[in-house]
Amino acid sequence: MRRVLTAAAVAAAVVAVPLTPVASAATPYKGANTAAVQDDFNGDGYRDLVVGAPDAANGGVEAAGAVVVLYGSSATVSATHRTVITQATAGIPGDPEEYDRFGTAVAAADLDRDGYADLIVGTPHEGVGSKESRGSVTVVWGGPKGLRGGTTIAPPTGFGDGLTYCRFGMSLATGDMDGDGAPELSVGSSCEGAAYGGPFTRTGQAAGVERRRDMGEGRGVAMGDVDGDGKAERFWMPGPTDGDLRGPVRYDDADSGFGVKLPYADGHAGVIGDVNGDGYGDLITGISSDDSMSGGPSGWAHKGGEIQVLYGGPHGITADQHPEVFHQDTAGVPGTAENGDEFGQSLSVGDVNGDGYADVLVGSPGEAVGTHMSAGTAVLLRGSASGLTTAKATGYTQDTADVPGAVETGDQFGAAVHLADLDHDGKAETVVGAPTENSDGCVWVARGSASGPVAKGSFNVCGKSAGIGVYDVKGYFGAATTSAHVEL
Repeated sequence: MRRVLTAAAVAAAVVAVPLTPVASAATPYKGANTAAVQDDFNGDGYRDLVVGAPDAANGGVEAAGAVVVLYGSSATVSATHRTVITQATAGIPGDPEEYDRFGTAVAAADLDRDGYADLIVGTPHEGVGSKESRGSVTVVWGGPKGLRGGTTIAPPTGFGDGLTYCRFGMSLATGDMDGDGAPELSVGSSCEGAAYGGPFTRTGQAAGVERRRDMGEGRGVAMGDVDGDGKAERFWMPGPTDGDLRGPVRYDDADSGFGVKLPYADGHAGVIGDVNGDGYGDLITGISSDDSMSGGPSGWAHKGGEIQVLYGGPHGITADQHPEVFHQDTAGVPGTAENGDEFGQSLSVGDVNGDGYADVLVGSPGEAVGTHMSAGTAVLLRGSASGLTTAKATGYTQDTADVPGAVETGDQFGAAVHLADLDHDGKAETVVGAPTENSDGCVWVARGSASGPVAKGSFNVCGKSAGIGVYDVKGYFGAATTSAHVEL
């Protein structure tokens, strides 16, 4: 049964081609709720890497956006084994338009229960009719030949009535909330949240859909099993509000249908993983904006940004729980907290050394490296039986030995991060985006090992070599992965 917080709390993309739609499986595919199937688009047993390039050009149309899927293998990923998806790709709905920013947010799940992951793409700045930045969400269907054909997920009836610039699709999350093997989809915006029940048909119809106005703006959303019952819970993070600049965190209680605020928790974006190896997912949130960046009232994150950890258990994440807080003034965390570092701008969880504990990778794209402002860094914090720890914490920049490239002002290394086992060796690769590296942007990929990420032999994949176009503005390849980042 669905766990609740407390009784009191409850009261209170190779180019894709069209694919003829097929019916969803009659019964749930048993692997559809596993991590492997959630991002294995071609069913070869290797997880794949999704990289958003929201400012990529389509010919002379600047910032139309693109998504590149780098297919995993025993040799990990490369720029050559790929699929590039844009709104000009055959079978993909919509048209490439200036500053649509297709690929601002990306996610993956087997929405139609056919045993292949499907790609979900947020285009929050797309105009719909007369409404600017109404936003859209597109699904590209996985299959034995990879990603082919797509459809649009429509907003709920009445979504954003009377509101403008809603940016539907600015955040995305998936998870199986009812245990039927058909993941649910959550879509955030700057107006209200939207929740879709699985399974989905190939026409984009969900088993159920609802507006979540009670959750406020859905700038961030996270889904995962925090109570060990095999079903995902959902947490909405509306972003800064007038009374809470650090951002409220609200548990979406599926039983009661009400949102329950976690009074001691804060966050603008979040991810869920089992940091202490106890079988229960833990919620990690990021708040990257500090007072120096607000231009107004104080009360934002710790200087330079912070992350918070709330631990799951048999009763889930309870309303009386106080989070653990980490920032660059925390003993053992690499670096020094400085104004505008944006520590917590991006987050990912994964086991980099195969010890059974999920580790946390934190992006800090505003970090200065020497005299180079906003060169960026990524910090790896290790999971352990006692929870997230700073023991063996490591910081990575483009000045780190064996990390390719060079530190330059404004590269924003760490704007997006991702941990995933792409070569199926039981240890997650470390992926860090530097979207303003050169004119196109790059991602850094390092293999996992028993001692953690291996910088020696690590490599960059950059946007142009991966198939994106650039025109007038930087392509911003590496701005998004299927892990979380804060979108303001």
